[in-house]
Amino acid sequence: MLKNGKRSFKFKIVPLFFLAVSLISISLAWFAYSGLAKVETEIDVKTWYIEFQKNGEAVSNNIVISLDEIYPGMDTVHESVKILNKGDTDAKLSYQIVSANILGEEKSVTDSSFEEDQLSQEYPFHINMNLSKDFAKSEGNYSMFDLSVSWPYESSHDDIDSEWGNKAFQFQQEQLEKSSREENYQVQPSIKVVISVKAEQYLEEGESRDIRFDTGDLILYDVSKHESCTQLSDTCIRTHVLDSNNLLSDQTVSLLPDFYGSYASGSYGDYQSLLSSSLPNWNVSRRGLTVQDILGIISSDVLSSQIVTPNLSDRIIGDVSYPTRPNQLLEQVTSSGAYFRYAHNSFTYLSTNSCIWTQSEYSGDMGFALTKIDDGHSKIYGENKNTSCMIIPVIVADKDTL
Repeated sequence: MLKNGKRSFKFKIVPLFFLAVSLISISLAWFAYSGLAKVETEIDVKTWYIEFQKNGEAVSNNIVISLDEIYPGMDTVHESVKILNKGDTDAKLSYQIVSANILGEEKSVTDSSFEEDQLSQEYPFHINMNLSKDFAKSEGNYSMFDLSVSWPYESSHDDIDSEWGNKAFQFQQEQLEKSSREENYQVQPSIKVVISVKAEQYLEEGESRDIRFDTGDLILYDVSKHESCTQLSDTCIRTHVLDSNNLLSDQTVSLLPDFYGSYASGSYGDYQSLLSSSLPNWNVSRRGLTVQDILGIISSDVLSSQIVTPNLSDRIIGDVSYPTRPNQLLEQVTSSGAYFRYAHNSFTYLSTNSCIWTQSEYSGDMGFALTKIDDGHSKIYGENKNTSCMIIPVIVADKDTL
């Protein structure tokens, strides 16, 4: 029997599967364009060749999540699709939820981003998806589409777990009864979500992603001359792009300095004064580091980036792109004494043995800080405001200087 009077029943997981190979999924087209040529009448030709792969095999760009049964404590189901650009034209990547059916109820998908937020955050089970990059540069570059389905065993909402467990049981019973009465009846899955991943030719338009500044990219920056540089020195330092979605229309880009430089340390109460007065040789615009900055990055890992709460099961952070979601998650974390944990092998520039303050307040006498837990993980957690931690400014750089 499940805890708290939850009904016990047999579970069988049908893992995620991908539709059969389609000629559409391996798109080969040719685009003629006017360019420099030795002969004026010559026309250059660019190839467009995008392949979707799972375990090295070509698959469709339509992805179907189909699970017969789900339950609290189930093993997290995780799948990845590689989107490989074999052509010589950069590609813009996106995805949208086409349809969603939960326990026989077809949900109207008029806003894919809202529906993604709901599937990620508003059910006791969590369906999370993400593109590692929303573009794939030409000639062999790629992005990964990752998807996970989980249901933490111990949550703070046992009543909701019980309610949905009973709903799932009743739905499956109804399906089995219909199957026994009707010989050709096809049993419906408890959950079915159809996602379409799309690759289009990348165009340099104002609201397009600025692919020169991908999240985490290394940029050497001279903090005295406020421009890019090529040789490390006292003023030429290592930085990484902090923005999660920098657009061509954006005039600036946020750069996070390397954690292993020399910075001022102080209590949380000293944050603003040290931010503005320390590092006097830095002739750059600067701002504070926020938890929202880091969440926008680590939430892209739909398997290992988790919320850790005392006496409860860990849960995947999930989608934080919906405007109100980051602050709601921060409130949940601070009210329950939880913290965010992530695998820093995916975000090596967000790893340090020192503690680093953010300017975000945790609650009461604690502020949000960042530090390494072990060789594999780091955390964003509540630290006593009297603790001395490093204060690292975020550089706001004009893109035309880079």
